[in-house]
Amino acid sequence: MKIHLQTPSEIRPQIWIELGRASLDRHHEWRTPVLASTDADGLPDARTVVLRQVDAGAGQLTFYTDSRSPKVAQLQAKSPAMLVFWSARLSWQLRVRVACTVITAGPEVDVLWQGVKQSAAAGDYLSLLPPGVVLPQTSGKANVETASVDPANAPAPAHSFAILRAQVLQMDWLELSREGHRRAQLSDTTWEWLTP
Repeated sequence: MKIHLQTPSEIRPQIWIELGRASLDRHHEWRTPVLASTDADGLPDARTVVLRQVDAGAGQLTFYTDSRSPKVAQLQAKSPAMLVFWSARLSWQLRVRVACTVITAGPEVDVLWQGVKQSAAAGDYLSLLPPGVVLPQTSGKANVETASVDPANAPAPAHSFAILRAQVLQMDWLELSREGHRRAQLSDTTWEWLTP
């Protein structure tokens, strides 16, 4: 069901409601946005991530990641990034400029890891191999068992689970509609209508 909202005072909270729903509903189209960061060569690098938590009051979005993944190094070097959400159901595109913080240890990581380690996703954070390592080929297939581990890239003693916290700086909201497209740019305290 398409939602047609008229005013900024209606649209802003509905954006956060949809983000909150996406963090809880694995079938919500905003559950898996694209996160774009900048690599060491200054080139864009994008990947799909899973939205895990939303704090509308603090303006924060939370994702989980492997602490050894390339995006962690990229975001630690340059925290600004962009998230892109698309929902065909709503006909809404949401581009979110964020500043990212990576949390690799501490009480919050420990608490969340207790839940993750009971799930099927635990293996992702217990692998001896960091994400993106080239695997040897055996009979045309990748062979994880025979891959060697560089001690410099060895995981943390227990797991490589980390939290990626994205502080929302600015949103660009676009609604596609037969009655006319609408676009707006908003921050915590500002709202500007833009040409779609």
